[in-house]
Amino acid sequence: MIELSAAEIAAITGGKALGETAGGAAAASVCVTSATTDSREVRPGALFVAKPGEYADGHLFVPRAFEAGAVLALTEREIRDDAGRLLPQVVVPDSVLAMGALAAAVVARLRAGSGLQVVGITGSAGKTTTKDLLAGILTQVAPTVAPVGSYNGEVGVPLTVFETDYSTRYLVAEMGATGIGHIEYLAQMVKPEVGVVLGVGTAHAGEFGGVDNIARAKGELVEALDAAGTAVLNADDARVRAMAARTSAAVLYFTADEGFEPADAGARVLRAAGVRTAAGGHPEFTLHFPDGSAEHIVSGLIGSHHVANLLAAAAAAWALGIDAKMIAAGLRGRGPASRWRMERTERPDGVTVINDAYNANPESMRAALRTLAELGRGRRTWAVLGEMLELGEDSVQEHDALGRIAVRLNISRLVVVGAGAKAMHNAAVLEGSWGEESMYVDTPEEAYDVLAEQLRPGDLVLFKSSNGAGLRFLGDRIAAAAGGAGEGGPA
Repeated sequence: MIELSAAEIAAITGGKALGETAGGAAAASVCVTSATTDSREVRPGALFVAKPGEYADGHLFVPRAFEAGAVLALTEREIRDDAGRLLPQVVVPDSVLAMGALAAAVVARLRAGSGLQVVGITGSAGKTTTKDLLAGILTQVAPTVAPVGSYNGEVGVPLTVFETDYSTRYLVAEMGATGIGHIEYLAQMVKPEVGVVLGVGTAHAGEFGGVDNIARAKGELVEALDAAGTAVLNADDARVRAMAARTSAAVLYFTADEGFEPADAGARVLRAAGVRTAAGGHPEFTLHFPDGSAEHIVSGLIGSHHVANLLAAAAAAWALGIDAKMIAAGLRGRGPASRWRMERTERPDGVTVINDAYNANPESMRAALRTLAELGRGRRTWAVLGEMLELGEDSVQEHDALGRIAVRLNISRLVVVGAGAKAMHNAAVLEGSWGEESMYVDTPEEAYDVLAEQLRPGDLVLFKSSNGAGLRFLGDRIAAAAGGAGEGGPA
């Protein structure tokens, strides 16, 4: 993070600097070199942001943060130590909005001072994978900062910005939303030169009030681009393709449709040709760039649904001026960099575990099941599925459809976990799964007992659910049950 004084922070946020250091210096003179909302992650010289949370109030941890090396706090009320001394702090009406203001100021300074370029990425699925792929390309060229995990909201984006400094050339900002206006807020914060929209799905449809509102929200990213920017759009998604009319920026489409031709004059196209699935389920294709050059790609990711993510990362890098050979080098063989994204573990006993249970919506569930079926030819396949959250009134219908798809794909065993997902099991039974082919259990613990008893060498088991359903931890337990070590994810 670039160095900021408490006086500068107060001016940027409209806050008031209060308190003094142990040495008696006024808080306004204190300078910070990093920022965090977690007292366990405080580094010496840090700004600790006291954020009211769902489960704990960050103001309660301010003294602990100072003990760990923080020199200033950003608070919504005055905080004193045990001796009654007012700690060095900048008091603001809303600490989260103040984080956003600070992040905007940091980006503006870096853009003016060292030529920082920003890429914003949004979409209903694939944001984190695309972010990781793009960061892998860009780090070959110059210092790059990208989010940890899925830091993609009003807190996560500022925290990512705070990791930048004057050496940073590229900032990749993942942008999520649960309502209209959220992405607009994030985009105005970092003002990206390149905006990537991956797709419009039904994730969070219940919160948004329908898929049309999701499309409206995702398109806020390209609306925020100026005429000198580039909107990178998925031509294979009609709702995303239509966003070309919502931006003043240049348009660069990416597509796996070899026959696609843009209707809008001047738009460029980056496409995949000859898409196939190589050994181990890794996508393989020829990547054709807008200048006519081409590079052969074999990805380290698992599943053909990742082709769109690979193309999106390549297109964003191309929009930043990275050459084709460098882009291809950054994509070839690159596997998942974040946990629980098609993370494959080969257990010593011959069981293969694919843990893709960080997030789920109907589109990503179908893609994961198709990948399981493709990889499982000649093997016994297990789909351990939990609830897809935030689907609103469509929840039962969408879970029902997935149960039927699992049967039609000839998945050997379906284990449905949790009451919210039970419609998958009911639908599988109605579709023709008899006996033990489909099973419902209430808890991950019950699912663990079933799997621990019944998995045998050669089985391939997929775990997939929304984050809140917690199946990613069940997947970890099963992967470790026979001493397995992950192939493509952190140990």
